[in-house]
Amino acid sequence: MSDSQQYLTVSALTQYIKRKFDVDPYLGKVYLTGEISNYRPRPHTHQYFSLKDDQAKIAAIMFRSAFEKVKFQPEVGMKVLVVGRIGLYEASGNYQIYIERMEPDGVGALYQAYEQLKKKLATEGLFSAPKQPLPRFPKRIAVVTSQSGAVIRDIITTVRRRYPIAQIVLYPAQVQGDAAAPEIAQQIERANAAGNFDTLIIGRGGGSIEDLWPFNEEVVARAIAASQLPVISSVGHETDTTIADLVADVRAATPTAAAELAVPVFNDVLLQLNQDRTRVFNAFQNLVQRDRQRLNKLTTSYVFMQPNRLYEGYIQKLDFLTERLQQAGTQRLAQSQQQYQRLAQRLGQQTPIHRVRQAQTQLTNLQQRLQRGVQLVLTTKEQQLTRTIQSLDLLSPLKIMGRGYAFVTHDDQIVRSIKQVAPKQTVAVHFADGEAQAQITKIDGGKMNG
Repeated sequence: MSDSQQYLTVSALTQYIKRKFDVDPYLGKVYLTGEISNYRPRPHTHQYFSLKDDQAKIAAIMFRSAFEKVKFQPEVGMKVLVVGRIGLYEASGNYQIYIERMEPDGVGALYQAYEQLKKKLATEGLFSAPKQPLPRFPKRIAVVTSQSGAVIRDIITTVRRRYPIAQIVLYPAQVQGDAAAPEIAQQIERANAAGNFDTLIIGRGGGSIEDLWPFNEEVVARAIAASQLPVISSVGHETDTTIADLVADVRAATPTAAAELAVPVFNDVLLQLNQDRTRVFNAFQNLVQRDRQRLNKLTTSYVFMQPNRLYEGYIQKLDFLTERLQQAGTQRLAQSQQQYQRLAQRLGQQTPIHRVRQAQTQLTNLQQRLQRGVQLVLTTKEQQLTRTIQSLDLLSPLKIMGRGYAFVTHDDQIVRSIKQVAPKQTVAVHFADGEAQAQITKIDGGKMNG
């Protein structure tokens, strides 16, 4: 035998180890506790995740058929109790646990599922949605419950005793077991599809949470929420509260209480009808009596006794309005005439002749003002000239020479100093009335300085 024949293939070794896992009696059914890890929900298929504790971790798989039986929603970090078998996955060589059953560790699986679904539906608003009112006088009532239980008998007995004219129609359904929830939801939909019912009652007797579980299923809750009929839920006893109770329009503690809520007491209705009939009759009599009194009063009124008085007021009002109309017309005419006169006067003032006359008058006034202004200016100038002449006359040399003064010229130049003449020089002496020739005989400047 060659050395190579002593070596195993990986597949052969894996198959051998898998065989060991499969035939080991201690690994065929293992009870395991751990914390969920690496969980990612996969709708409508197999689930893959891990279970771990402080020191180890194992891969886990839960096939769809087994996972659909789980009553709660697994979450990462949740501690669970699982039952399954240990096997080896050949493709990867990893061992894993194939889980057949799983429930929360420390809290019942049904209670956990109840709380999770309750929280989910509350978030969606199914519990706080507006409730439908129950009809006061139902004709047909649909009941979804077991056909062999005491619930339908209690409902029928109560309805016949209180309101026998109402018709009860049973929609039989299982109220316990895995197949109960879909069947209850289907019967609720059938009753709504019939379209001839006034009220829908669903219920069953008391029991454990496992017995009442179909009424905690999501499919039943959504069927109730979608119901067009007002739903009365009577599941369990007064201390039991199911998801169906929270979604329904009205909750009853027992089936008997549900029937009492669904129908009134027939005798009470008859009594109320009689009382209402009496009140209507009395009210009608009062109306007839009041109308008869009004008729008698109208018959004896002056309108029928003296019909002409009916329109006397209108005639008087017509006369009054006619007079007001005439006064208003006269006043309006006078106002129009006054306005016409004012406009005619304004128009006359705006004619060219009137404007020419105004311009002529204004021109005459301006000419007169111009003549007065010119005369005033001439007079002022004459006075001013006279004063100037007088002033000049006072300053005239002739005036001074008239008082005995004279002036001397030589060669047509005025002699102002003795330095301008010399002895034996001929000069002209000017007087006020003429001039004379004179000869300088002597120049004496000392006397002048002295």
